[in-house]
Amino acid sequence: MIKFLKNYFRPKEKNITLAIKLNNCKHPGFSTFCFKVLLSLVFLFSAFSLKAQNINLESLKGIGKAKPIRINGGINANSVMFAGDGPTTRDPFTYFLQGNVNANLFGQINLPFSFNLTNSGHGFSYPTLPNRLSLNPTFKWISGHIGDVAMTFSPYTLNGHQFRGIGFDITPDGQWKLSAMYGRLNKAVEYNPLVNQTQPGYKRIGYGAKVSYEKASYMLGLTMFKAEDELNSLSNKPDSLMIYPKQNLVMSWEAKVKPLKGLELSTEFATSSITKDLRDTTTRHNKANTFLSRISTVNGSTVYYNAFKTQMNYTYQKSTLGVGYERVDPGYETLGAYYFNSDLENITVNLSQVFLKDKANIAVNVGFQRDDLDHSKASGTRRFVGSANIGYNPNEKIQTTASYSNFQTYMNMRPKFDYINQSSQFQNIDTLNYVQISQNANANINWMTQKNEKQTQALNLNMSFQDATDQQGGIIANGNASQFYNLAAAYNVVLIKQGIGITLAYNTSYNTIGKNDFLTMGPTLSVNAKLFKKTLNTSLSTSYNLSNSMGVRQSSVLNIRANASYVMLKKHNLNFSLMSQNRNMRVKGKTNDLTTTLGYGYSFR
Repeated sequence: MIKFLKNYFRPKEKNITLAIKLNNCKHPGFSTFCFKVLLSLVFLFSAFSLKAQNINLESLKGIGKAKPIRINGGINANSVMFAGDGPTTRDPFTYFLQGNVNANLFGQINLPFSFNLTNSGHGFSYPTLPNRLSLNPTFKWISGHIGDVAMTFSPYTLNGHQFRGIGFDITPDGQWKLSAMYGRLNKAVEYNPLVNQTQPGYKRIGYGAKVSYEKASYMLGLTMFKAEDELNSLSNKPDSLMIYPKQNLVMSWEAKVKPLKGLELSTEFATSSITKDLRDTTTRHNKANTFLSRISTVNGSTVYYNAFKTQMNYTYQKSTLGVGYERVDPGYETLGAYYFNSDLENITVNLSQVFLKDKANIAVNVGFQRDDLDHSKASGTRRFVGSANIGYNPNEKIQTTASYSNFQTYMNMRPKFDYINQSSQFQNIDTLNYVQISQNANANINWMTQKNEKQTQALNLNMSFQDATDQQGGIIANGNASQFYNLAAAYNVVLIKQGIGITLAYNTSYNTIGKNDFLTMGPTLSVNAKLFKKTLNTSLSTSYNLSNSMGVRQSSVLNIRANASYVMLKKHNLNFSLMSQNRNMRVKGKTNDLTTTLGYGYSFR
């Protein structure tokens, strides 16, 4: 078993993996696939049989009454056939095979795994096999993560980065909570000039833990995460591509307190130490973080960044007020996240209120964001965001909502020629300033016109508007303004005893971009029915829409869709769908597409 674990975590191109999650894999045959599944299951139950020896069975209440093992899950197989006379890159035939199985031991431990197999990945090359396997067992308040998994400690430390290894969450009923992980974050990828889409990189190992202590009136938490590249994991060093072996150590402190009834204050402070090249032999001259430098490598390439966030929420009766502040240093980075926004300062305020005897509510949010905190960029950006949402339900039959939001960006461009050619410090101050504004408004009305034991009838109206402009020097240039209007109306009738629903809808969209305008409109009719004691669900819909630009017809599209789903013996599900589309384009001419889908699903307990 130990030998198997070492082989599993060793970076090989072809390895048998733990619990299944296959995406776009190139498989040599179904027999090979079955062999992988079988071997994974043998390892799965072998690993947990060893773990069970350490469990105190006397402390498990009711374990004697529970079944030793219960299996549940399902499998789904679908095939998609496509035919058309227009230019397309779609495959004429595609199949999908998906499944999931969960094994429950003594009603206490869950062993879930899943797989996904399709032929759509053929013709593509990958630096590693796209097979991903994960196992997430649970035992009361203990959750495990084994294989190719992802965990999150906080936004500034470990945040959803996938790793191959092991982790766990311990969340007992008491005040203490603990999470930890260890594994390989990145696989070593050698530089290959013939594969441009593959970026080389060092093998990266990461480990970390998060511990918190929480009571009714306060919470304290501490997170540490460290990631380091292995210097000898690559034969050819990709220095010419500015890829160097890195090391990262992040520590985060969290606190939450409730000093008064309805008042909650929370804060988080994180410090990240990044050594951009572990091989650097120079000495860091700037002041270093004394604590972090004791447990991480420090040299001339080491830099330190901070991130800070605090939030206040106050609730009084039916009113809620919130204020938040966040600041992230320019260049802040953590190797525990794929992408991170840095160099920003956020201030947010939100307010919500219920009134008119709980029939109406309003929520308002405003925020301000800016970057270029250290004034080192060629341009600085300021953003203002505001939104309001209102809801009013005078009775059970009528429901109305309305919303409005405004997004505004102010940017001050500072190209080099402004500094070179200016004759004084006050020249051309506002020449390249511009404001980008986007406004959004939406209103929705739902009116239940009739409701009884035989049928229900409802009318729905939805209206939306969006406006976007770019202002430069206080002037809107040609082509820098656009408006979008959409109106949708639908009437729905449901015959309850017959299990039949009918919907008639009409949609209209109108938008302008510069001097051009576009109008699209058309009706939609759909009918759905449940037959044979609700075991067969069927639906049929058709829609026709026309598109015009500057008063000239651009296209017409006719869609016809049919769907059927049949449940047999409560465990088997057969489904069929057909979609026919006829397009008449002013430029490309007429095209016809037909897509057919056949599927089968089986669930077991």
